[in-house]
Amino acid sequence: MIQTDKKIGWDRNEMAQKVALDIPNGSYVNLGIGIPELVADFVPKGRELIYQTENGLLGMGKVPENEMADRELVNAGKKYVTAIPGAAYFHHADSFAMIRGGHIDVCVLGAMQVSEQGDLANWSTGAKDAIPAVGGAMDLVAGVNRIFVITQHLTKHGDPKIIEKCSYPLTGKQVVESIYTNLAVIDVKEEGLFVREMAPNVDFNYLQKRTGAKLNQYAQRQV
Repeated sequence: MIQTDKKIGWDRNEMAQKVALDIPNGSYVNLGIGIPELVADFVPKGRELIYQTENGLLGMGKVPENEMADRELVNAGKKYVTAIPGAAYFHHADSFAMIRGGHIDVCVLGAMQVSEQGDLANWSTGAKDAIPAVGGAMDLVAGVNRIFVITQHLTKHGDPKIIEKCSYPLTGKQVVESIYTNLAVIDVKEEGLFVREMAPNVDFNYLQKRTGAKLNQYAQRQV
């Protein structure tokens, strides 16, 4: 009998923790809306990570317990957040001055599509009834040096999100450094896409079949 109870892949919290582990100590980090918001729940032991939300908070903490939620303290996705000691509040324009001025070290964004060259499409499908504005995503990919993407590996229809060329309107060209999905961590290099780590019960063939671009394996284990 075929065993069907094995867990395949990481859940969203495990994905978020993978991202947090790759953020250098002392970094100022912008978190996008959706799965990226979960990264704020994780600060690796011995590190200080300062999370920013573009609606005007530097020093965002974990998601609060229900009874501790403050309806006046929310992130850009209108989700309840907490503030760490020393946090700062400021105008939306000042937030974007930080972003556009190169003062944010890392940005974690969601994605609809990522190409093998690191192009990112995360704001619209291009359909007539799609969301009409890009929001702050273009500012983020233009003003932040390191862009990490966290997303499910497949769409809800089972289509790959990592593909040879994006078919949706681009947020930025060649901006993504690493992709964190429920199946793997993949680095974007000049030579192509390289699999750094695979999730539980995922092997290379399984991963390649669910990816719309060629994947490569590192010659030796990456440290």
